[in-house]
Amino acid sequence: MAQNKFKGLGIALVTPFNADGSVDYDSLLRLVEYQIQNRVDFLCVLGTTAETPCLTAEEKQKIKEVVVERVAGRVPIMLGCGGNCTAQIVEQLRTSDFEGIDGILSVCPMYNKPSQEGLYQHFKAVAEASPVPVVLYNVPGRTGVNMTAETTLRLAREFDNIVAIKEASGNITQMDDIIKNKPKNFDVLSGDDGIAFPLITLGAVGVISVIGNALPAEFSRMIRLSLRGEYQQALRIHHKFTELFKLLFVDGNPAGVKAMLSEMGLVQNNLRLPLVPTRLTTMQQISEILKALHIKI
Repeated sequence: MAQNKFKGLGIALVTPFNADGSVDYDSLLRLVEYQIQNRVDFLCVLGTTAETPCLTAEEKQKIKEVVVERVAGRVPIMLGCGGNCTAQIVEQLRTSDFEGIDGILSVCPMYNKPSQEGLYQHFKAVAEASPVPVVLYNVPGRTGVNMTAETTLRLAREFDNIVAIKEASGNITQMDDIIKNKPKNFDVLSGDDGIAFPLITLGAVGVISVIGNALPAEFSRMIRLSLRGEYQQALRIHHKFTELFKLLFVDGNPAGVKAMLSEMGLVQNNLRLPLVPTRLTTMQQISEILKALHIKI
């Protein structure tokens, strides 16, 4: 039976870009090291926050290789491996090299809006083809379709290598239903920073975080306190970041966190179209909050 290595604070890594639009691998490696030195529990590579739809196949392959090499087994690595063509994903899973990869994150198919049975059959094919554990990803705000608790639990019960779900439906009742009725070998991870704390109090085991790119030490402390049941201290940290949670997504993801990272001197504030940098007013608000929180590198 596959074990879920993805618990605690996971980071949805951004992809830094140079001014000419090329991938900034030096900054990427510095960012990886920054995460590990600040005690994150795992990394999620080539997810939504990485602007993966705008990366070439060659860039994705190189990003995977350089991150695996730099991490060198120090923390588990989750690799984004999803899309809306089931056959294409199955082929990728059967032919790719997963050396150094501890599991995949596979998002619900976007745009074609499958039925619940279609979602089940899609992830059944993914689970049967995957050589590593599978984490499902439900994010209806991006995909246009919500995977219900019933479908998630059906997959969790029938496939031992489906070990968790990143839940970003925003529906606490649905998430609680999954947590309450899931099998023992299946976990729930928050897909939103803003609800990581309340979801952990309900029984989630961690979060795949955007804000953690910039504030891994602070956010990991909140997650660890929450997981230990020290809710009052965790709540105080949660409330410190409430405004940042909003600002990070007001102009789209990862525009907000890249603005924050650039303010901290970790990456350049460059994105690939159709995404653009966050507005100046938002950036000024982020800068003011960082100063108030005394965040330093």
